[in-house]
Formats: sequence, structure tokens, C-alpha cells
Amino acid sequence: MICGTSTCHMALSKEPLFCNGIWGPYYSTMIAGYWNNEAGQSVAGKLIDYMIETHPALPQLKDISRKSNKTLYDTLSDHLKIKAGAKNIPIEELTKNLHVWPDFHGNRSPVADSTLCGMISGLTLCSGLQDLAALYLAVIQALAYGTRHIIESLEASGHSIKGIYACGGLSKNQLYIQTHSNITGLPVILPDKTESVLLGAAMLGAQACKYYTSEQVLEAMGGTGSVVWPQKETFSYHEKKYKVFKNMLEHQKLYREIMNN
Repeated sequence: MICGTSTCHMALSKEPLFCNGIWGPYYSTMIAGYWNNEAGQSVAGKLIDYMIETHPALPQLKDISRKSNKTLYDTLSDHLKIKAGAKNIPIEELTKNLHVWPDFHGNRSPVADSTLCGMISGLTLCSGLQDLAALYLAVIQALAYGTRHIIESLEASGHSIKGIYACGGLSKNQLYIQTHSNITGLPVILPDKTESVLLGAAMLGAQACKYYTSEQVLEAMGGTGSVVWPQKETFSYHEKKYKVFKNMLEHQKLYREIMNN
């Protein structure tokens, strides 16, 4: 999973697998001798930033972040912990009544419908920093539900997904990664290298010179990493939220049908 402004979900297989709404399979595009299916989300980090930048609490968020010498994202995470602590509930449950369908720029996978739009259910008149923090969490959860939707489509076509390898700018966001692990129920492996995409380019160069096989390049340059494990106590909550997530898609289709008839 290459997660940044948008996100790409790459799945490898030894045999070609055809997945509805997902590009490919392409032969030897990532690792020689393997087939690659490519799914993705048209907006990921861009959607997170859009929600932050258009919210009335942005000036307050910037001021607090500047004074504490933290990123906007870390400040929002801090406020989520404070709010959850005050309510004596897990952070995840701060979005119990706030739901997001994240296709503000259409759906690339697995619905493959560029005309789909974003949806938010549960808005109130609140416009403070706590409201922004909850919306920030709801968007991250929605992106993770989208990843789960993609994984289910890949597995329905024959893939067996046992874990997620994540890189890109969003992989440095602890909340984003832990949420993806919790919602997919899969471990997420994070590389120790800070610029994995640049390392990947170097690995391609090493193989292109034809002195090394892809296996030799992977073994010598692949490096090490750490694992983020899913928190099982969150599973039942996310099962309910994921059901709402999929219903939002069906509702949007229904509303269009009503208005077009």
C-alpha cells in the first residue's frame, strides 16, 4: 500500500487473477515473474488535508500546533485522546454517530465509478477543535474501510492477503496505520527506511543493470521493518461501522435513481 495524496493498493500473485474494478493483472511490473493487480483510492491524504483546511477550527489548530511544536495531525490525535479520556470510551467510538463515504473525487476501486461523491452523516452545528478532531478520525476510518473493501474484492478473485506493507507519506501517521490494521484485521509492516519509494527506484536501477536478479536485489536492499498489529478489542465496533460504510454506497445509488426517474 503506497499511501500519500492518493493511495495505491498492489497485490502480487504467481498466476494472473482478474478482479472486478481493479486494474491488471500486469506481468513482472513489480517483481519479475509475478502478476500485479493495482487498486487505489483517488484521494487519501488529500481528503484528510481538505477536511482540515476547510474547517472553521483550522486557525485554532494551527495556533496550538505552533505553540506546542507539533504537526497538525499530532495535535488532532492529542485532542482525540483527551476527548476519549473525558468520555471514558475508546478513541474509535468518538465517531459512533459520524460516518463518511470518502469518494470526494470518485471511486477508483473496487466500485470503479468516477461519478461517485463524498458523503458525511452526523454533522452538527459544532465547529470547534473537538469537532474537527472527530471528523479527522472519521475520514481516516473511512479510508481504512475503503481499503478493506478493496481487499475483500481482491480475495474474492483469488488473492490471499495476510498482511499489508505500507509506505509513503501517510505511513508515518500512527493513527492512520493503526486504524488500517484494526479495520482490516491485518498486521501492517512498516519499513525502517524513511524514503521507501526512493529505495524502490534504486532497487529497480540495480536490477536494470542486469548484474542481479530481482530476488538478489530484494534480499540485499529490502531492509528491515516493524509490525503494527490489529487491536482485537476494536473489531466489533468496526464491523458495525463497516456495515454503515457499505450502506452509504447503496444509499447514494438509490438517491441518484430516485432523482433520475
